[in-house]
This record gives sequence, structure tokens and C-alpha cells, in this order.
Amino acid sequence: MINPLQKQILAILFAGGDAVEISRVAQAVETEPEMVVKWVPKLREALQESGMPFELLELDGKLQLCTAPEYAPVIQKALELRRNQPLSQAALEVLAIVAYNQPVTRSFVEQIRGVDSSGVVTSLEEKGLVEEAGRLELPGRPIAYKTTANFLRCFGLENIGQLPKLPPAKNTAEETSLETTDLEEPT
Repeated sequence: MINPLQKQILAILFAGGDAVEISRVAQAVETEPEMVVKWVPKLREALQESGMPFELLELDGKLQLCTAPEYAPVIQKALELRRNQPLSQAALEVLAIVAYNQPVTRSFVEQIRGVDSSGVVTSLEEKGLVEEAGRLELPGRPIAYKTTANFLRCFGLENIGQLPKLPPAKNTAEETSLETTDLEEPT
């Protein structure tokens, strides 16, 4: 059984719709954020035991009440939601670059990919997977991008630290020979 404060937390998350900062939830129910975090497993268990079609997600310092995945088909049918198109290879590449190196600029993404990526970044912004993280203190004050809570939710992550570790980079034969060869200065 959950206590009245825990019920208030669920009510806030239900009414909020989107992910809500744990600190804001704690402030609203007049408790410490650590206590809210401590209650998350109990709230998840209570939702599961109740048979209600909801689950509680913890996303990088935020909480969100969502419908359980098995109800997606009936919700889409009832609300006539169109199924999102899968991400293109280019979009997945850009997402990986942003996720592993954030915050990053478009020019950083383009330098790694070797092609113009402005349209892909804009598309990912529109889908709510990346967002502006501010502007860098460089000439032109370029916009830096980072992943969103929606990115974490879509990829089943609680925080960015749960991304799989990248394998060590392998040098190509050409790169290795350039690194080990002393270059002479032109005369």
C-alpha cells in the first residue's frame, strides 16, 4: 500500500504528462528529492500490482508516468496516432555522435560524418530527440546540441551513462604510417 505523499507524486506525474524534475516533485509534496528517489521502486511495484496500465520511468533526474508498452496498439487505434517512421541511417549516426560527445555543434557532427548534417539535426530537433544546450563562447557563438529526456525514453535508458561503451578506435594502415613517419618541413 502506498502512502498519501506517494499518491500525490503519482497524481503530479499523471497530470504533468511529460517528465517532471524529481526536485520539483519533492518540492511540491514537501519532502527531500532523495525520499522521492527512494519511493520509485515502491511506486513501480504498486502500479504493477494494481493491474493498472501504467509504468513509472526515471529519466536522468526526472520521473514520467507512461502507459505500459503492451497498450500501444489500442492507444494508437483510439487516438489515431500515426506510427513514427523509423530513423534513417544518417539520423542514427547523428544521434550517436551527439549522445556520445554532447554537447556538440553541427560543425562537429559534420566534421565526423564528412557531409552536411544540418537537415538531419533539424529533423531530430523536431522529433524531440535532441535540443539546444546553449551557445559556445567561440566566434559566431555556435549552438551546441544535447540529447533529450525523450531520447532516453525512446531508447530505454534512465541516463546517458547507460549507453553501451564504444569499442576502442582502430587506426587504419594509412593513419598508422602517418603517425609513425617524421614529416619534413618544406624548404
